[in-house]
Amino acid sequence: MYHVAVYFDVQPERRQDFINAAIKDGRDSGANEPGTLRFELIQDETNENRFYLNEGYESAEAFDIHANGQYFAEFFAEIGSYVEGPTWLLRGNRVEA
Repeated sequence: MYHVAVYFDVQPERRQDFINAAIKDGRDSGANEPGTLRFELIQDETNENRFYLNEGYESAEAFDIHANGQYFAEFFAEIGSYVEGPTWLLRGNRVEA
């Protein structure tokens, strides 16, 4: 499985807008992009305005399809004016025993 994780810092007054947009992106991607396996939105435990996206894909190619797709574009069009990020935390394949 190919994993990506990023974080965004969100303007406090737009926090719920970001949550709604991220949940919609994850729901739509999971339902309509066969290679999207996991899409988790996580709020930081000490900074309520920082959110992490922890995502899993069948492959790097499946992530590329997502990153060039409709839902990704809609998400960034929605959030672009009120977030800082994404800041990349990781990109890579899970190591199996």
